[in-house]
Amino acid sequence: MAAISNYLGNKFLDHALGVASYTMPTTVYLALYTTNPTAANSGTEVSGNGYSRQACAFNAASGLTTANTAQENFTASGGAFGTVTHWGILDAATTGNLLFFGQWTNAKTINDGDTFRVEAGELDISVS
Repeated sequence: MAAISNYLGNKFLDHALGVASYTMPTTVYLALYTTNPTAANSGTEVSGNGYSRQACAFNAASGLTTANTAQENFTASGGAFGTVTHWGILDAATTGNLLFFGQWTNAKTINDGDTFRVEAGELDISVS
């Protein structure tokens, strides 16, 4: 299950109610977290040891849901990532704004040389 960040919630409200336009990001990035990012983006994102956010794309929404269109791979090199528990979608490769976030069904410890793989269609984002 995905949740929406405070940042994006405010942007959606302003845009939908005619207060201010929201310009969509040209690329969004999948990030891995070792703690819950929360709506305020206060979680701990993985860093170091070869980690970088992965650019990702999504299908057009249907039935208030969408899913990632391609496999994403995160490989630890030179050290471990730790135990990955959560994910986030952000609007920049570094820094930027959290858009959506959620918890993986199963936490996974990523040691040096391990690859954390997200298959196409595995990351669902929905609104209700």
